[in-house]
Amino acid sequence: ASRAGNTMLIADAQVHIWTASTPERPWPAIVHPTQSRPHKPEPITTEIMLREMDAAGVDRAVIAPPVWEGVRNDYALAAAQRHPDRFAVMGRVDLNDPSSRELIPAWRAQPGMLGFRYAFHRPLIRPLLVEGRVDWLFAESEKAGCPIMLFAQPSDLYLIQRIAERHPKLKLVIDHFALTHGKDEEAFRDFDKLLALASCSNIAVKASCLPLYTTDAYPYRWLHPYIRRVYDAFGPRRLFWGSDLSRLPCTYRQCVTMFTEEIPWLPAEDLNWIMGRGLCEWIGWKV
Repeated sequence: ASRAGNTMLIADAQVHIWTASTPERPWPAIVHPTQSRPHKPEPITTEIMLREMDAAGVDRAVIAPPVWEGVRNDYALAAAQRHPDRFAVMGRVDLNDPSSRELIPAWRAQPGMLGFRYAFHRPLIRPLLVEGRVDWLFAESEKAGCPIMLFAQPSDLYLIQRIAERHPKLKLVIDHFALTHGKDEEAFRDFDKLLALASCSNIAVKASCLPLYTTDAYPYRWLHPYIRRVYDAFGPRRLFWGSDLSRLPCTYRQCVTMFTEEIPWLPAEDLNWIMGRGLCEWIGWKV
């Protein structure tokens, strides 16, 4: 936190933690070739995540329960309830179950739970978004004051804009600059579709997992002009640093210092917003 002084809160907008599949807590069977698989062969447990955060100088992190464990939030919530100053959860309900909508009004009453996170780019749930079959999720979440983080492919971002316009009090966060595959020019081919969402004041963007999408090495200067364009479009209060640690090709610390030490055009005050303050205000995580 060199440039912003020692008072900068560093809050990671997305990490996954999980345990191994066991008979007592089995993962769903793989029945579809596009089903999500773990990012790493060995689990990143609560304890490992805390050690990683301490080593990298990260104060707190938002846990997105990983898809490969099925639709369950128990392990993430247990971590947030044991370490409320370090973890909060953006969880999931089963979007294919009509009774799920009844869970939303009291969703944030669960200690540690702040909202929802869905990977709508995944083939198994993308049709629900594209065909308008989860409009209830957005309507009920707006009423309940539940922010939603979502990973969508660039070609679907116009749908997110429509949702944001229909539900002006619903706070949305686009994950990973809406980058879903490829490296460098291929990854960023439809980048302008992300920038087009800046006109919706209830949409923010996660600058998370970015090193995965370039062939460049640390400090990833190839990415900096794209970060600049999101910063210019959305402003520092709607741009949230994050790691998605289990997919990073670099160290956790490098993911931090790429922003805190290697982007000289970022003013210290704006860096404070980007590295944590903005995220916490957006999702209602008290500082």
